[in-house]
Amino acid sequence: MFGDKKANNAANLENFAANTIQTGTSIKGEVISEGSIRIDGNLDGSLSTKGKLVVGNSGLITGDVVCENANIEGKIEGKLVVNGMLILKQSAIIEGDISTLKLVVEEGAVFNGKISMGKKLQKAVMNNEESEYQKQAV
Repeated sequence: MFGDKKANNAANLENFAANTIQTGTSIKGEVISEGSIRIDGNLDGSLSTKGKLVVGNSGLITGDVVCENANIEGKIEGKLVVNGMLILKQSAIIEGDISTLKLVVEEGAVFNGKISMGKKLQKAVMNNEESEYQKQAV
């Protein structure tokens, strides 16, 4: 009975574990992850994850990002596509276009680019198609 509980707890911990790029680490290239990922170092390239992305205060991503949910404290220079909720903390800096279903922006966060929200716009961005709204904006 107690052995089963330990096994279940270990399995649950694995589900919540995130890949981490630590402060002082730099990676160049494409990162693809099935699980959540935390960036506290530098990534020069694209990132795609089916999980949650956390960019820590010292984190920097220079490239396009696609993820399920995101919590940003650091800096992203590139297109950001978030299928669920995007939270920009007060120290966040985004230099590029955003497409997301839901957005929370804390006072002090910096964003320079275009934003599109909603399921139709997000699908168009992910498929590199222009929506009717985007065509009219030009």
